[in-house]
Amino acid sequence: MTVHSGRSDTRTALAYLAPALLVLVGLLGYPVYQLVVISLFDYGQEQVSGGAPLTFLGLGNYAELLRDSRFWSVLGQTAGFAALCVAGTLLVGATLAVVATRVRPWARALLFLTALGAWSTPAVAGSTIWLFLFDASFGFVNEALTALGVEGARDFPWLYGKWTAFGVVAAEVVWCSFPFVMLTLYAGIRSIPGEVLEAAALDGASTWRAARSVVLPLLRPLLVIVTIQSVIWDFKVFTQVYVMTSGGGIAGRNLVLAVHAYQQAFAASEYGMGAAIGVVTTALLLLLTAGYLRALRRGGEPL
Repeated sequence: MTVHSGRSDTRTALAYLAPALLVLVGLLGYPVYQLVVISLFDYGQEQVSGGAPLTFLGLGNYAELLRDSRFWSVLGQTAGFAALCVAGTLLVGATLAVVATRVRPWARALLFLTALGAWSTPAVAGSTIWLFLFDASFGFVNEALTALGVEGARDFPWLYGKWTAFGVVAAEVVWCSFPFVMLTLYAGIRSIPGEVLEAAALDGASTWRAARSVVLPLLRPLLVIVTIQSVIWDFKVFTQVYVMTSGGGIAGRNLVLAVHAYQQAFAASEYGMGAAIGVVTTALLLLLTAGYLRALRRGGEPL
């Protein structure tokens, strides 16, 4: 009886998920398939215009990519940049989620409206605003720092140095990403029964001990979700880097994988190589996500 009921529940769940799966296959599966196909050919401007036939390379583009020292350099930069963005997003989002539970309703509403304003701002518009804020000649940040007496702030070229440019772009990514983390964790904190926290207080647990031993374990499934989402979003950031560093910085010092793939495909007209970079990026994200979920399962965490 129990086995039959379990199979029936499984079939019912699959029936409900089937429309969404069909949409995902159509919107994601087919483009990924085409990306893989293009990456297997010598596909350049001549092939696009019909001036030369397609040449099947198999894994040739991938072999060339793995021998390219520039690719490994960009991959390392992308990983470091994504880690900085994810850490900043989780820190800011979690901190403001806790703050939202402790302030008055009007202040919480103002915080949410401000956060949603940052979240809903188009990436190009937000990047342009930050570009003007940190402009060397007439940016607000340099003017404010100069007024505060900070030496060397006047005409400081934030977006021309490799590390300062990465820092400013990361700050912009955190600014437009933290609202998702904040709202998700705020909802999770609010869903924790008050009796649980009262019991912890009666047992003599301090605020920090209650947060570490009671609140954090209950929020762990949500933390898994927001962490994975942040990793995926930040690892494939394109718009902010492209707009704020004028296509990857001076001599490509601020390249990330998404911008590198764009340059290979559209600036150099090497569509096959650009597609190969896209496939590698997708595979890395899938492996990273699968590894993270597997580690959590081994730790006995419910997903």
